[in-house]
Amino acid sequence: MAKQFNNNIKILFVCHGNICRSTMAYYYFKDLVEKRGLSSLFHLDSAGTSSEELGNPVHRGTREKLRQAGISCEGHRAKQMKKSDYNAFDYLIGMDHWNIKNMKRITGGDPGHKIYKLLEFVHSDRDVADPWYTGDFDSTWEDVSKGCQALLEYVLEHNVS
Repeated sequence: MAKQFNNNIKILFVCHGNICRSTMAYYYFKDLVEKRGLSSLFHLDSAGTSSEELGNPVHRGTREKLRQAGISCEGHRAKQMKKSDYNAFDYLIGMDHWNIKNMKRITGGDPGHKIYKLLEFVHSDRDVADPWYTGDFDSTWEDVSKGCQALLEYVLEHNVS
């Protein structure tokens, strides 16, 4: 008997400004599920915990890493996470411990245990490297790609019947 998905899996990727890490994770994950023919099973989005970058496009460093991988992020504009996102998504994936803290502040907690740090899925308590401060988009790409691949496997394992 073929495996069936329980429902459309909703994932929100979150960082501070929604121009570097969360957008990299969102577009990378989107490409990953498209290449596996799973797009119809997912609803994906990204947001930031702050309002500092609202309306801004993807950071040029993130844009370049995505371009090198053949992934488009055309038309993206930064937006801020809202309290209602907690009920709208099954998984809210933060990039670092400050994101997690701010996500819980925005949502009023995590009673449904939906908030995760991306690198938890590779069994690490490290934060995804923040290229805003380091300029090192290669390290961020490595963290995001490993984390997203592990997240996809986790989600598929926990959402099939």
